[in-house]
Amino acid sequence: MKFTALSSAILLSLIPSTSVFAAGLDRSGQSISAFLQPGNYAEAGISVLDPKVKSNQLNVGDMAEDYYFPSAAVKVQATDKISVGLLYDQPFGADAQYESKLGAFGNGIEGTGVEVKTHNITALIGYQPTENWNLYAGPVYQTVEADIKLRGAAYSLLSGYNIKVDQEEAYGWLAGFAYQIPEIALKASVTYRSEIKHEAKSVESTTLASINPALSFLSYKESTVDATTPQSVNIDLQTGIAQNTLAFANLRWVHWDQFAVKPELLAQASALAKGKAQNLIDYSDDQWSATVGLGHKFTNKWSGTAAVGYDSGAGNPVTTLGPTEGYWSVGMGGQYSPAENYFIQAGVKYFWLGDATAQTGGTPVGDFEDNHAIGYGMKIGYRF
Repeated sequence: MKFTALSSAILLSLIPSTSVFAAGLDRSGQSISAFLQPGNYAEAGISVLDPKVKSNQLNVGDMAEDYYFPSAAVKVQATDKISVGLLYDQPFGADAQYESKLGAFGNGIEGTGVEVKTHNITALIGYQPTENWNLYAGPVYQTVEADIKLRGAAYSLLSGYNIKVDQEEAYGWLAGFAYQIPEIALKASVTYRSEIKHEAKSVESTTLASINPALSFLSYKESTVDATTPQSVNIDLQTGIAQNTLAFANLRWVHWDQFAVKPELLAQASALAKGKAQNLIDYSDDQWSATVGLGHKFTNKWSGTAAVGYDSGAGNPVTTLGPTEGYWSVGMGGQYSPAENYFIQAGVKYFWLGDATAQTGGTPVGDFEDNHAIGYGMKIGYRF
């Protein structure tokens, strides 16, 4: 079983580009597959996710907002032994909006809402001592911002709390290695990303003063929020198993265990209102996820993939701002290559989202069950 250089290059690019609905705030999966492409290579893509997350028990309709995120990468083989690259993605995020109707998550005027955005730029340099080995590392630039509003009976006296976190930048790093045998499309890589510590300026406010004027000191606060985006490890494997066919797998670990965001005013207000300082977001377990599948080149212009996926979630009960626990998924992708040096790729993925119990301040408030999501992705790749 042999692969020509062209066949191998086409198949190596077939990992589905559809978006993920992962544990915690994990969003892009932080792949560096573009950097491991042969020769000079560039790509740009966009992913869209349409989730449906509801709770019949709490009379909550769909609270999960549709969202999209772009990605882009460029890799240059500067010499036979040195390669450099630049990757852009949006690794973590959240988009949710509860209905405004009076209830667990609405006050009759507004509903609980959350928007969290991050942006990553990763610079990489790789050293290839032989044709088979690639050692790489580089810095990571990351920004984070957020806008969160809590409304409804589930938050008790904290209904009416707001926090806006200004965009803030911080730095981390990445390192890894890859091994390949191009003739049989064998490639294995292990990539570690460090945690990134943020100290972001924020503005918090509550409506406690309208309930009790003596609590006016808890009505507004400009402060610094400490948040650390988690360290992670990605393991990517692929190998040819038949003529023009390969098997691939991705394994991912993300250190969500003990992750917590603790704004100062929220901690003070919740300690007074509930007798215990409350976290805005927290998770109790690490995330483990896996995707396995097959890619096949049908003709010189058409190729396709099929894959199944699993995500463990990051603990249960979970925050009301993302009340699901992991998923199972199936996905399909197709690729059209009008010429040898570029391709257009599209994919779709269906997610069965895990049931979860939502909690506020460590107190369960209700179950979210029988939910799902559909992801779509498109990518253009170019070899130069």
